[in-house]
Amino acid sequence: MARRKPSPRSGPRPRLVSLRTTFAVSFAAVTAAVTVLVGILSYNSAARLVRVDEQSVFTQVVQDVRSEVRQHEMAPEDFSSSRPGHDLVRPARTDVQVLGARGEIVDDGSPVLPVTAQDRATATARTAGRVVQHKDVRVGEDLFRIATVSLGSGRGAVQVAQEFSDTEDLLQALQRRTLILMAAVVTAAGLFGWWLARRITRRLVVLTSAAEDVARTRQLGIEVPVAGLDEVGRLGRAFDRMLGRLAQSEEDQRRLVQDAGHELRTPLTSLRTNISLLRRIDELPPEAREELVADLGQEARELTDLVNELVDLAAGQSDTEPPQRVDLADLAEDVASVARRRTGREILLTATGDTRTEGRPGMLQRALSNLVENAAKFDRGGSAPIEIRVTGPARPGTLRSAGVRPGTVRVEVLDRGPGIDHADLIRVFDRFYRAPDARSKPGSGLGLSIVREVALAHSGAPFAQCREGGGAVIGFTVGGGEGETGEGGL
Repeated sequence: MARRKPSPRSGPRPRLVSLRTTFAVSFAAVTAAVTVLVGILSYNSAARLVRVDEQSVFTQVVQDVRSEVRQHEMAPEDFSSSRPGHDLVRPARTDVQVLGARGEIVDDGSPVLPVTAQDRATATARTAGRVVQHKDVRVGEDLFRIATVSLGSGRGAVQVAQEFSDTEDLLQALQRRTLILMAAVVTAAGLFGWWLARRITRRLVVLTSAAEDVARTRQLGIEVPVAGLDEVGRLGRAFDRMLGRLAQSEEDQRRLVQDAGHELRTPLTSLRTNISLLRRIDELPPEAREELVADLGQEARELTDLVNELVDLAAGQSDTEPPQRVDLADLAEDVASVARRRTGREILLTATGDTRTEGRPGMLQRALSNLVENAAKFDRGGSAPIEIRVTGPARPGTLRSAGVRPGTVRVEVLDRGPGIDHADLIRVFDRFYRAPDARSKPGSGLGLSIVREVALAHSGAPFAQCREGGGAVIGFTVGGGEGETGEGGL
């Protein structure tokens, strides 16, 4: 049986490298590269300067000797080290040796310099200032550069030598010290990089632990203890706000499901009871049959309305409709036209100021429709018109609209219904809340909660007031960063 070949992807998973290690290694690598580059350039520059300086000194000494022997007729005795006031100045690490007319040494140097055939020929030369140079001449354990200058007329020559092995030893010592210094700098940079990476990533580790805790426990209420004004601090605060909003969203969804389950239970129980009666419908009198069928139809409509409003509320929480420039007065006119056809009521629209704002037309139209339907429901059979007022900030060149902040548009619907009890003003926008005297009327208690969600989504707030002379004023504001509230407003 043929053995199965292992998959190319099989094998141990690569070990993840932490950000701290990556940062420390990168910091040390960059520092090492810069240090090595600077060290090499510095050493090369220093070595070049030293060598050029030594060469310049030696060249200058040779030129001075040439100038002397050309300008003055000089003999070997003039350069003797034993003669007081001799003319040649010997710089540091410079050796001088004098040759006679036949090229013999008449005043040896320290150490004694080697004399070649070229040097002897130079000593017998007729022309003063003739130069012969030798490079890298080893004398004992030291290296010299030697220049032999003729005195002219066959009188001899002067040898000038400069030791440069000490210079090379000095440069090698400098090189060793540079390497040690670079190693110390790289080591210090690595340690500092590790400390700095640990300091920087410490808060990132806290964020990572918090994210892992959320993923493991699914608890969104975990506190993120991150501070600071840099990017990590901003990330921590943004992460904390994100967790807070997710927790609030989860709580809203949980509460919506609980409230919806509670509200759906009552019509479903009534439907089950009436459906059980349908099995004995033949035993019921005609009046009871008609009442049962009517009751079933009414409950089905209420259940349908409740489901639709639940869908609208959920859609309002996660609406992806893009914001655009919208005129609330135009939306109110569309809503009023539809409401006139449905209810047959007189609906008056008044618009003042600049009623344009940035918003989602679908959500705003839904909120306006809910306000008008709420007014018509609680003022059923009324003769007074339902009023819609849209008030915006003053347009350029006109007087400012009273009670409206700049950038804020106020929408309110006024009716002459039974009004709202003062104790209920702060609760009318709660989900499924219905005042005791309104529980006999159709509805689910979600219409005004949708108005609140729409207002809050547009940087505004809902409000509810008792209308002077009877009735209610219910509406919302959009824009301006904060909503305006009237008496009993939220």
